[in-house]
Amino acid sequence: MSKIRAAVVGYGNIGRYVVEALEAAPDFEIAGIVRRASSVATAGESKYPVVSSLSELQSVDVAILCTPSRLVEKSAAEALALGISTVDSYDIHSGIADTRARLDEVARKHGAAALISAGWDPGSDSVVRALLEVCAPQGITYTNFGPGMSMGHTVAVKAVEGVKAALSMTIPVGTGIHRRMVYVELEEGADFDTVAATIKNDAYFVHDETHVTRVESVDALLDMGHGVNLVRKGVSGKTQNQRFEFNMSINNPALTSQILVSGARAVLRQKPGAYTMIEIPIIDFLEGDREQIIRRLV
Repeated sequence: MSKIRAAVVGYGNIGRYVVEALEAAPDFEIAGIVRRASSVATAGESKYPVVSSLSELQSVDVAILCTPSRLVEKSAAEALALGISTVDSYDIHSGIADTRARLDEVARKHGAAALISAGWDPGSDSVVRALLEVCAPQGITYTNFGPGMSMGHTVAVKAVEGVKAALSMTIPVGTGIHRRMVYVELEEGADFDTVAATIKNDAYFVHDETHVTRVESVDALLDMGHGVNLVRKGVSGKTQNQRFEFNMSINNPALTSQILVSGARAVLRQKPGAYTMIEIPIIDFLEGDREQIIRRLV
């Protein structure tokens, strides 16, 4: 069978790990890497085509979008307009439903499919939360992140004017409440109080307790480890006190990238439209013969 041709759009932390995950996947090949025009010239050492526009690549089945969340919708719409299916790890929870609705219209118009928010949260954790509600339809689920580096929050801080480098750590307080510890290196002449106020008022931070600290070197603090603890306590039928717990400790970009690649496989098995992970059968994310997968996992 011919391999799936995937384009990697964006080549930061996530993009680099996506390339590794694609190289390890037996059913994929890399069609090329899309970078900013200013970065293409410095990527001559790449063993894959490096271009500044997705339209420059040939025979692309799916575009894996490794861009900041606030750029995802634009990048996805451009790819879908070319008839190329997309997968992304958009992580602004409050915007997922509306983004999905807008991309659904674009995807259907151009006969392609889009899988949005296919990271680990939102993404695989969303699937776990859904499964826990299957087990206990009535109850409460608490999602506790960290302690660890939040890539979405870190990218948001890096975009603030005056910030040279940044690290946003998520510290779980419990019952789904989190503290954000933000460490910044400033550009010369930047005002720390202005930068801190901007960060605290950003949509990523405004609802959480946030502390901003100026440091000499973010690299000296950097650790891409992260984790999650999911707890649901609820009712199965009429039986009370059912308790479920899910834990993981992970390298943040590596897990996000693996889910994106698995999502790229899954999205090509869907009809035109936009989807989240909980709308797609889990088996569609797995490589291999469907009957053998059923025999192995059921």
